[in-house]
Amino acid sequence: MKLDYVTIEKRGGVAIVRFDRKANLNAFNEQLVVELTHAARSFFEDLETHAVVLAGAANGFSAGFDLKAADSWHGESDDLKRRYRAYAGVRLCKAWEALPQITIAAIERLAVGAGVAIALACDWRVLGRGAYLYVPEAKIGLNLQWGALPRLIALVGPARAKRITILCEKMPAATAVKWGLVDELADDGRTVETALKLAETVASMPQPTVRMIKEAVNATANALHAATAFADADQSQLTTSFRSGKAAREAFRRK
Repeated sequence: MKLDYVTIEKRGGVAIVRFDRKANLNAFNEQLVVELTHAARSFFEDLETHAVVLAGAANGFSAGFDLKAADSWHGESDDLKRRYRAYAGVRLCKAWEALPQITIAAIERLAVGAGVAIALACDWRVLGRGAYLYVPEAKIGLNLQWGALPRLIALVGPARAKRITILCEKMPAATAVKWGLVDELADDGRTVETALKLAETVASMPQPTVRMIKEAVNATANALHAATAFADADQSQLTTSFRSGKAAREAFRRK
């Protein structure tokens, strides 16, 4: 598959996957989702790569999903095709979560909405000290999908998950690390460097043991995730039809 927005660099037992649309603060569109899914799947049978660093653009990890791209789905006349398209982000995050390698998201400046969702699908997150996380979906009448909600709850607990998703507050780096959403802070511009140090340590370990531990932890921590988030993209299509949500998104676009 030809990749326009994604590059893969391998350094011994460590790979760096970078994604950059070079537009709209690296917001996701369908092509980027497909390319990142393909990139993840390329590692499933890779026995030489032991850790994968996922990095967005230097000017921002990702500003979320491009609302203009999502609007195009409503012109789809075939319900099955429309539903398949709606679940593309779910497939993306499942692919990254299921990787046998340890995955580390390196987040510069900001991660918003879908950018937070893909980062939550990784094993660890490194955040720039001047960066922030932001989940604004409720503010524009949408639910948090891509399977992100149970992952968020597992990391921060139910009360904080409600605060993050309902109050839609921008979370500074210090709070993100205190609440357990991120695992390391790095100087701005050096998140990949910090993530690589973690990745190199992982790569130096006995790999069968590392993979077994990751599988065991995920099997325990994620046991109910499929049961609680299996319909989140269907729920998202429902929320897009709510009049209050439509009004909120129109107001957001006019800003």
